[in-house]
Amino acid sequence: MIPENKQTDPITNKELTYIQKVWQTVAIVALLVVMILIARVAFNVLLMVLAGSLIAVYFHGMGDLVQKNTRLSRRWSMLIAVLGSFIILGLLLWFMGTKIQTQAAILSETLPTTINNVKLKLSETPIGLKILEHLSGPNSEKLMNTAQAFFHTSFGVLGNLYIIILLGIFFTASPKLYKEGFLKLIPTSNKILARTVVERISQVLKGWLKGTMLSMVLITILITLGLSVMAIPVALALGLITGLLKIVPNFGSLAAMIPGVLLALTISTETAIITACIYVVSQAIVSNIVTPLIQKRMINLPPALTIISQVIMGTLSGVLGIILAVPLLAIVIILVDELYVKKMQVATLEQPGSCS
Repeated sequence: MIPENKQTDPITNKELTYIQKVWQTVAIVALLVVMILIARVAFNVLLMVLAGSLIAVYFHGMGDLVQKNTRLSRRWSMLIAVLGSFIILGLLLWFMGTKIQTQAAILSETLPTTINNVKLKLSETPIGLKILEHLSGPNSEKLMNTAQAFFHTSFGVLGNLYIIILLGIFFTASPKLYKEGFLKLIPTSNKILARTVVERISQVLKGWLKGTMLSMVLITILITLGLSVMAIPVALALGLITGLLKIVPNFGSLAAMIPGVLLALTISTETAIITACIYVVSQAIVSNIVTPLIQKRMINLPPALTIISQVIMGTLSGVLGIILAVPLLAIVIILVDELYVKKMQVATLEQPGSCS
């Protein structure tokens, strides 16, 4: 009887060890999934922190402008900048809000009919039929799913907007508190480097914000005037849509052109072509005026990297990721430059025979 017990014990131990390995594998996989989900949510939170920082950068930039021209104290300059921004926004909504709301309502009512009319015109030509076949069926579902993914956010659009505004207010009220608090986490030996990085990032964000706001205002004015001259309906609403979408480089301009050209196509094909030219020429004018101003404050961003970052950020974080892709890419390039490239250059110069 004793030998039988000795034979069964190793088998039982092997079975228990195998079960334990299975459970360990399941636990590791579950932990990785949880960490990935937490990292994704944390990344969205970091994007909202960046958006709140941009709001603070805007208010402090306006405060610098007021202080430079009035010689007032920093506190009064910031107060005038914040209150003045809200007052100007309120006045614009007061004088133009009714007209914008009316044109937006007209646009939302006429656009579906316009799309149907365009489909009918496209169905009259062989090329148009191929376009309709490509956009219908499974392809249309893919487009809708992609659009829904772009507009998906962690806490909902209103929730994200509330958090961003709240963070912007806190960062505006006491920027030194958060800046110095961050620098306290850096080791003493790297504090000078950390301050340099923070200052470079601050300058880049100011330049990007200044250029983006200027381009949004200019493109709104140009598109509104151009479409008004062409007697395109709801020109003001289309101009505002173009201005708002200007915050998204590359894709925003193309998306803003679609409703304007569709509405112009209901008038005539020639009007649609001229309308498309108005969009293209306006974009070219704004780029030639604003781009040099941005390049003074921003580093040179390769166009391919900009598009790749927008696609990646749009997939990960939706519309907020697309909007913040460019400043985030600039921040990453600065970090790589300061933390890796410059150190590699110094190490190369310090090597024997490098000065020859």
